[in-house]
Amino acid sequence: MVDIAGMATERLLFVTGHLARPRLERVLTGLGETAFSWAIADIGVKVAALATGEIIERRLKRPVDADRVILPGRCRADLDQLAASFGVPFVRGPDELADLPAFLGRKGTPPDLSRHDMRIFAEIVDASALSVQEILRRADATRAAGADVIDLGCLPDTPFAHLEEAVQALKAAGHRVSVDSANPDELSRGNRAGADFLLSLTEETLSIARDGKAVPILVPARPHDFASLERAIDKAREMGIDCIADPILDPIHFGFSASLVRYHRLRESFPDVEILMGTGNLTELTDADTSGITATLLGICSELSIRNLLVVHVSPHTRATVEEHDAARRMMFAAREDGALPRGYSAALLQVHDVKPYAVTPAELAEQAATIKDRNYRIETAEDGIHLYNRDGHFIETDAFEFFPHLEVENDTGHAFYLGAELQKAEIAWRLGKRYAQDAALDFGAAAPPREDDRTRLEAAGHTLKAKKPPA
Repeated sequence: MVDIAGMATERLLFVTGHLARPRLERVLTGLGETAFSWAIADIGVKVAALATGEIIERRLKRPVDADRVILPGRCRADLDQLAASFGVPFVRGPDELADLPAFLGRKGTPPDLSRHDMRIFAEIVDASALSVQEILRRADATRAAGADVIDLGCLPDTPFAHLEEAVQALKAAGHRVSVDSANPDELSRGNRAGADFLLSLTEETLSIARDGKAVPILVPARPHDFASLERAIDKAREMGIDCIADPILDPIHFGFSASLVRYHRLRESFPDVEILMGTGNLTELTDADTSGITATLLGICSELSIRNLLVVHVSPHTRATVEEHDAARRMMFAAREDGALPRGYSAALLQVHDVKPYAVTPAELAEQAATIKDRNYRIETAEDGIHLYNRDGHFIETDAFEFFPHLEVENDTGHAFYLGAELQKAEIAWRLGKRYAQDAALDFGAAAPPREDDRTRLEAAGHTLKAKKPPA
């Protein structure tokens, strides 16, 4: 064991195996002075992440002279059972050693992403064409993705005979509901049915809000007519009606920059008015990944205290837009509370590229490959490409197909399939600049839901994968 004494208030013991020990020691030594002391316990296996709780109990020396024991992030041993056996808490560290300094607080404590101050209205744009049951199904899925209000979008010249039934069914299911229509009659019907919000009221139709408890969301009487929006706000206040104002965000090349000015002007003119921004005119009408657009728009909302967001999903490329808005509002809130840039808070919007795509350098991989004494294949990525190595060789390519001549799996179909899938995944990660870890799914943030690691998923489907090595 290696022990570094210092100005310590907590003693940490890091459990590792033969292969990772040198790298772990370099990372910990590189931290310099810390608020804890540390020690390393090599439990005599090659890869500690694969160690079971039984192996750890048998090989970790007792008593444990530490306040906490840190296991590799991918170790699936039962932490509670180990803690009871050894009498000290066990925790999982990060999956990659490169992330250990942040885990240990060298970049501050983990951010609190549980809070936000923005309300998401998720529009069902074709609600009038759907059955009540289908509306409820979509509403439940949208709420699970992060929506706070289900917005029933009414279509021009399309009857919505079941509007009242839809509003009441949604309310009975625990949803907050808004009705969005340019038809005053539909807005009146939604209001009487118990809607919580009415979208697209103007100074000319504001009187509809007298008939119920719905909060009106005011828009200009005519496109770009800011003065009419100001009059509508003043009129609502005279009537004693709470309201939310929306100057309307326009698409790029159709008034986008001018519409941003209107939002800024509205906040300056009415410091205490609630404001709504509908982001769909950018996310839906721009052929670009929506995560960056959403982050930028919600950064504007954070600066201007815009606390209501109307989110639309029609185009297939915006399929995760509600999840992205939910992630962005939490990240922006945390950064604003800290008076900081929105960096280092969440990777949910880093869907295509990662900030730190490589956990190791080419030199570190070369050093590690030289120590391998078995035929198991390891796959990793670094700046120079995809690395495949075992005791018989260390190969570096940027195209997964180029590894074919080096693989000795002619008589092992299952293993050939496994290596082909992993190498192709590694190539995708390397080309995009994503973090790759063998046997783990690529992380695309809010764009794709998390799933079990690939090996667990295949084995659960009834496929038995042999060890990552060619046949003897």
